Amino acid sequence: MRRGPIHTAVALATIVAIVRIVAGDGELPDMNSGPQHLTQHPAQQRLTQIAALFLKLGITGFGGPAAHIGMMHDEVVKRRRWLTDQEFLDLVGATNLIPGPNSTEMANHIGFLRSGYLGLLTGGASFVLPAMLIVLGLAWVYVRFGGTPQATWLLYGVKPVIIAIVVQALWNLGQKAIKSTPAALVGLMVFVLYFLGVNEIALLFAGGFMVAIGTNLDRLRKRFPAVFLVPFAGLGLPALASTVFSLPLLFLTLLKIGAVWYGSGYVLLAFLRADFVVRLGWLTDQQLMDSIAIGQITPGPLFTTATFIGYLLGGVSGALLATLGILLPSFVFVAISNPLIPRLRKSTWASRFLDGVNSASLGLMAAVTCQLARASLVDPLAIGTAVLSFGLLTRFKVNSTWLVLLGAVIGLLRMLLGGEL
Repeated sequence: MRRGPIHTAVALATIVAIVRIVAGDGELPDMNSGPQHLTQHPAQQRLTQIAALFLKLGITGFGGPAAHIGMMHDEVVKRRRWLTDQEFLDLVGATNLIPGPNSTEMANHIGFLRSGYLGLLTGGASFVLPAMLIVLGLAWVYVRFGGTPQATWLLYGVKPVIIAIVVQALWNLGQKAIKSTPAALVGLMVFVLYFLGVNEIALLFAGGFMVAIGTNLDRLRKRFPAVFLVPFAGLGLPALASTVFSLPLLFLTLLKIGAVWYGSGYVLLAFLRADFVVRLGWLTDQQLMDSIAIGQITPGPLFTTATFIGYLLGGVSGALLATLGILLPSFVFVAISNPLIPRLRKSTWASRFLDGVNSASLGLMAAVTCQLARASLVDPLAIGTAVLSFGLLTRFKVNSTWLVLLGAVIGLLRMLLGGEL
């Protein structure tokens, strides 16, 4: 299909916007210097660094939670060295044990460790804001013109880059997380059982208990310290039966979903369909699928699908309330759980439990990466893009954001040349 000048202009504008964000990163002092401690920088400067980093990741973070976590690892562990590999792994494990969007919760955790509660709010809000604004714009186009704009050129080039980023993160994190034979077996077990349809939360907790028991058999006669981070499932609001749209009910419904939602974006799809299509009747199946598609083709967290739904139902006010509703529980859960992580590490049993959760988390990430690879590496050019990106990332330590830009350029050139490159 031949693209007109409007499509080309939009594509070029997207590339330019990404370039500007990437170029702006270097203007902040000490962003890429060595190890940094909280006392070495004024509070305002730390907040500025947090905002700049997560705004950039919010604009370039394609590919879902696994890809986002891979990019965060590259930025905060390898480049800025705000965290060690073990600290990052502990955050991944803790994040998987509470409801809500994992990558946004990682932004919350990192911001909290960097600058307290203000850092938590700054990190999460900065990561979400770009995606929310982009989705708002696309929702306006959808309502006005009755369709969704095409962005397949962007996804074609970016997805292989994301695969390379995630594989590199899995390799680095795996060397730290797999500390024992039970941990290795747990990672392999979770990888296999994920494809058999076993619940992700069941796998995480089973993995944690298996490693805790397997590495502490000689301690079974001692007192078991009951220091575990448990999921906050079940705290959601009860379902409210209604067919008449109202902004408060929109907010409460998404607040409930945000409080009990575990797993991938496909799990979110099940929650959204049960409430908005089946129970309330506010959306059609086609509108729901269009909402999910918008969440997939835009950077940042997938849950901004709620922003799109909110706009369809209640305009700008609905979009803002929907985003706040699905996002609010994750901020609360991170604020509650983050201080518990060091306590977990001080307990022998709880520390091994967290090691098992980390191993299970990596098994889940590996399984999701395989699914992404099947959908993304669709031809020799896509495979070549992934291999090139992996080489640039591992051999030359190229910033992952620049690699996302490279993928976008490849996708744009392929589109302009009519699908051939």
